[in-house]
Amino acid sequence: MSKKKEELERQQQEQEEIQRVKLPRGKQVLGILDQRLGASRMRVKCFDAKTRICRIPGRLKRKLWIREGDIVLVEPWEFGGDDKGDVIFKYRQSQIQWLKNRGYIKQLDGLEEF
Repeated sequence: MSKKKEELERQQQEQEEIQRVKLPRGKQVLGILDQRLGASRMRVKCFDAKTRICRIPGRLKRKLWIREGDIVLVEPWEFGGDDKGDVIFKYRQSQIQWLKNRGYIKQLDGLEEF
């Protein structure tokens, strides 16, 4: 049984490495979840030096589970100004490492207090 377990773990790690990383497009921006506010709302510190109150859209509400300190992809609202946005994606640890290596999140070193 332990060989099967090891095989499954190795397959899962390979799948995480092969998986494509979603990059910001258009107005989308990366951010760090600062604080959960309740009712699917949260405060996110974005890498464009703005703090936004974000929500999880209804289509992702049951699929996307996030905690404080997670790296997320935020899409700012067009009509709500730069104060509000939607969280559309949560990055896994291997994806965060890939983003660091490619230079997409250079500011993360300065924000390690999360």
